[in-house]
Amino acid sequence: MEVLWAADHELTARDVQEALSARDLATTTVLTVLGRLERKQLVRRTRDGRAHHYRPTASREDHVAELMNDALDGAPDRGAALARFLGSIPREERARLRDLLD
Repeated sequence: MEVLWAADHELTARDVQEALSARDLATTTVLTVLGRLERKQLVRRTRDGRAHHYRPTASREDHVAELMNDALDGAPDRGAALARFLGSIPREERARLRDLLD
């Protein structure tokens, strides 16, 4: 996902594989992961001739916000979970949250 989020255009599986070249991944491995991400609706695949192009369905920030909501939804006491979270972040970030809420 990091590779797709960093790109400013759709990528092929080979593009993703090249971006991850330090990990020495097989093309089939990259295609398997992209297929799983597509089934989870995290990426969208379009066909261009013989190649498939992939792009994220949402921004990194949207994805993180959804994960945070999912975590809060799983908490028996959402307020307590929020309080613990706010108590765990640096003061500057709490100030930023106050600004956002205003």
